[in-house]
Parts: sequence; structure tokens; C-alpha cells
Amino acid sequence: MSVLIWLIPVALTMGALGLVGFLWSLRSGQFDDMDGAAQRILMDDDEPLPGHAKPGQAKPVQAKPGQAEPGQGKSGNIKLGQSKPGEG
Repeated sequence: MSVLIWLIPVALTMGALGLVGFLWSLRSGQFDDMDGAAQRILMDDDEPLPGHAKPGQAKPVQAKPGQAEPGQGKSGNIKLGQSKPGEG
């Protein structure tokens, strides 16, 4: 029972702090534009990052030095689905 002497004032204090914080957020305009963020996410006006392709455009793939060109196998001149001459 003696614990309630501490718990009730602590609970009332925390509730009062929450209410004060909520009223402050109302007065400072935190809830003025509830639909703005939902609409902004749908707008596609972002600029692409430097070095990245724009949406709908393929970025050219470049091979690193010592590697095969894109679309070629390990030997550097055979594409997927082809066999080397003389192989079955």
C-alpha cells in the first residue's frame, strides 16, 4: 500500500508532462499540415545522384581492368550459351 503513495504522484506527473508536451506541439504548429508529407512522398521531383542513371535510362556497364567485358564468359570471348570450338 505504501508503494501507491509514490506511484500515484509519479503517474499524475508523467500524465501532466505528456499533456503539456501535446499542447505545446499543437501551439507550435506540429499538426498543421497532416497531408503534406503524404502528398510529397508521391511527387517524383528528386534529382538523381551524380554518377547514377536517371529512371528509365540504362547506365553503361564498364569492365574493370583485367576483367572480361559485360556479357562475356571467363575466357573473355565466349558468351553464355555458346561452347568453345571442338567441345561437344
